[in-house]
Amino acid sequence: MFSDELEKISWEETTARINSKTDADVRRALSKEHCDVEDFMALISPAATPYLETMARLSKRYTEERFGKTISMFIPLYITNSCTNSCVYCGFHITNPMPRTILTEEEIVNEYKAIKRLAPFENLLLVTGENPAVAGVPYIARALDLAKPYFSNLKIEVMPLKAAEYATLKEHGLNGVICFQETYHKANYNIYHPRGMKSKFEWRVNGFDRMGQAEVHSIGMGVLIGLEKEWRTDICMMAHHLRYLQKHYWKTKYSVNFPRMRPSENGGFQPNVVMSDRELAQVTFAMRIFDHDVDISYSTREPASIRNNMATLGVTTMSAESKTEPGGYYSYPQTLEQFHVSDERKATEVDAALRRLGREPVWKDWDVSLEKFTPASLTNHGR
Repeated sequence: MFSDELEKISWEETTARINSKTDADVRRALSKEHCDVEDFMALISPAATPYLETMARLSKRYTEERFGKTISMFIPLYITNSCTNSCVYCGFHITNPMPRTILTEEEIVNEYKAIKRLAPFENLLLVTGENPAVAGVPYIARALDLAKPYFSNLKIEVMPLKAAEYATLKEHGLNGVICFQETYHKANYNIYHPRGMKSKFEWRVNGFDRMGQAEVHSIGMGVLIGLEKEWRTDICMMAHHLRYLQKHYWKTKYSVNFPRMRPSENGGFQPNVVMSDRELAQVTFAMRIFDHDVDISYSTREPASIRNNMATLGVTTMSAESKTEPGGYYSYPQTLEQFHVSDERKATEVDAALRRLGREPVWKDWDVSLEKFTPASLTNHGR
């Protein structure tokens, strides 16, 4: 399990090594076709700041070699905001007095139909709070069953599950799982997650192993930028985790995300650090240079200008027209949002903007589709 490997990696030593990287270390990393985690440290370090344009060119090259000029489009659907956790930064916090919603089957189907009217989305991400007593595996399985007539690629972002439960959900059409570790700083983890199942650090960080053991098709990872002042260290730990997973569960596809927490306007939790746009660009380029094949995703947390710019330089997956409250796509009363989005453009507007930039928005997961073809049919198609 990765928790055992993580015990061998010192947070403090990693922070010191990143900050000690020199100009020579950066140039060495940029000269290599295949980078290791030590090279990644150099690329995200302050020493790499003068090389941002060089990194952008490399990132663009590697991205287009592996992904062409396509951007995979997906849409998240929050089917419940009921949660038993007390994450200090989250709108779903259990003590937040706002109304809680658990969509019924009819309401879920209405959401699916409403989404299909927005754009030809085929990639759906089902999102829940963590309340297994009322919205556990049976509820998620039913939501997947109901989604299959409308979407070809189904992912979930829910509480970490047992390997057998992931396997069960695969039988209901599950293709992928997204789970943010939030932070790999074990000593500080419970400051941000004091109560609830999410307070169990090992259970969460080892959830990715359980996904791999269940042979989930794709796994998405991320850290929440703003929890730890040393965001570079957190992202470096995620790089260690990515390499570990690729070694042990090599059949699985992986994606990464760097969601930035924004300062609260209502006196809520304030981030311990605010990552600048240039720093976000740097870590995106660094990740692409570190791993040419990993999917890099930007959500609507980021403003349109950033998403447009990074779509040509390293990002390969984007959400569009996201609503972060249950029932947000149909016309149910407004309920509790998890966070407010920055990019509020309609999906059609995102599509048009990407096409103007020379990108090709892809609304279907072609990898999943190709798996359905036989070798003979591929031959017949001239492959």
